[in-house]
Amino acid sequence: MKKRDVAITGLGVISPVGQSVPEAIESLRGGVSGIRLHHASPIARGLPAGIVEGTFDHLFPEKNELYYLDRCQQMAILAARQAIHQAGFDDFSEYGQRAGLYYGNVNGGTASGQDWFTRLLVERHDVARAPTALRIMGNAGAAQISIRHKIGGPVISNHSACASSGVSIGEAARAIADGYLDVAVAGGAEAPLTAVVMGSFLGLRALAPVDPVDPTTSCRPFSKSRSGLVMGEGSAFLMLEEGESARRRGARIFGYLTGYGISSDAHSIGMPASPGQIAALRAALADAGLVPDQIGYINAHATATRGGDEIEADSIKAVFGEQTPPVSSTKSVHGHLLGATSALECLLTVLALNERLLPASAHLGEPDEDCRLNHVGERPRQVDDLQHVLSFSCGFGGTNAALVISTQPKH
Repeated sequence: MKKRDVAITGLGVISPVGQSVPEAIESLRGGVSGIRLHHASPIARGLPAGIVEGTFDHLFPEKNELYYLDRCQQMAILAARQAIHQAGFDDFSEYGQRAGLYYGNVNGGTASGQDWFTRLLVERHDVARAPTALRIMGNAGAAQISIRHKIGGPVISNHSACASSGVSIGEAARAIADGYLDVAVAGGAEAPLTAVVMGSFLGLRALAPVDPVDPTTSCRPFSKSRSGLVMGEGSAFLMLEEGESARRRGARIFGYLTGYGISSDAHSIGMPASPGQIAALRAALADAGLVPDQIGYINAHATATRGGDEIEADSIKAVFGEQTPPVSSTKSVHGHLLGATSALECLLTVLALNERLLPASAHLGEPDEDCRLNHVGERPRQVDDLQHVLSFSCGFGGTNAALVISTQPKH
């Protein structure tokens, strides 16, 4: 059976680098950092974090609406709504089971979870507040979106660590390409800037310390001076649609999801391995029907950790050769959003394609000799032409997801 085109017809973002698509574009152009000094009480020390400014309670005015929403679900609802409305939709009830929602998340509602831990262990309450169970669920964001927009087909939550929302986007695209769905909302959300999560990563010795001169520069992927990952919060969603239907109704098309590769390292719970990463990259290229030198830009996973960045650089070179396409890591300005990070990076890669802009690896300084790549550098670069771009994500446990976005359909 002939595969169907998968068009991207809507984008939604609530992130440290913008709370709308126009804001995110301006951030990419200016290399603006959304990383700030953050205090996750009761942790005494300050830590750098990619912060979404403000609160959203006022955007949920319906009676008892906030009662069921952690900050994580609030951001998921708002970003998904942007993508859905931009594509010209609201209610998918007419699609029945032909509309789906694919959601990436790792931690659920961490603020609600921490509140319960405090009540149980400090205040000695033995019963949680009534909505706690419904706010801490990993699939709560997906459920809340599906309820609001009447999505009656598959509503699937992926929890594949840092690749969660990339897997969600890829699996949603496959379902449309294979004819199981006509439309799908795909992305993720994460609100991990709580002591319960950040303290866990402190235990791994994975978090970067605050840069003593400028906290906004604390995340330095691929740099010789990198010192660890910086946590971030936010949400990003793509509206995916069968291509012919999108063109017929005159929808704006931001690009086509032409390639998806997924693999497992089957190696280690905490350390990546090149063979699995290479397999995902090659699978995405094969799915898109492209050869390596047709890719014009790679948004790398690169978390600014020792070990991880070098392994990923080796994987990219194994697939693309010593003269790789331009490569950068936008985590340098928004941090690591865990389950939502690959959706945000995919969305920024779509914007890069549309704007013909190569995003920067801010604060790169001197690249690590073991991370030799064709680095975009510390400032974004405008290019004359960009046809195919790739967003790459790798998660704890070894799940890798590569997504190719193109200006034209592959079929």
